[in-house]
Amino acid sequence: MERKNGWYVLYVQYRHEKKVFEELIEKGIEAFLPLTTTVRKWSDRKKKVEAPLFPSYLFVNINSDIDFHTVLQIDTPCSYVSFGNEYGRVSQKEIDQIKLLLEGKEVTNIEVDKELPSIGDKLKIMHGELSGLECEVYRIDNLQKIRVRLSSFRQNISATIPLSYLSQNTPSFAC
Repeated sequence: MERKNGWYVLYVQYRHEKKVFEELIEKGIEAFLPLTTTVRKWSDRKKKVEAPLFPSYLFVNINSDIDFHTVLQIDTPCSYVSFGNEYGRVSQKEIDQIKLLLEGKEVTNIEVDKELPSIGDKLKIMHGELSGLECEVYRIDNLQKIRVRLSSFRQNISATIPLSYLSQNTPSFAC
């Protein structure tokens, strides 16, 4: 895969975003972890909680091959997001817009709306080794992983697929 300088999307284990961010900063890598503050309610109290705007994701600004490989050598496991043969990248303009949004004083409780598929939905896998195959959702583990059933060859094969790999605009097909 070809690599260029700029902002790359990094996938990390859920709830390890802050730890990875701190490790990257310690190694001298420019990183950006968009955080938002929300009020969470429990039965006995309310508390302001700072959480990642994009759970399991953060951004790294890569300026050399050394930086690119240094990111993968931190103690907490992480990987670059890729789509086929290309790494997931974000423009400087988009990073600036996210920063501007988060700095807004009148903006509170920012949420990223991820429309999840429903159990039984017929989808098409758009990225990864299973690209092009049609599948049926049979279980939703969380926002990042969807379990699907592939009915090719009249055999049921199940796989856990990242939500971002699936296309919701697939015409129905026979299973």
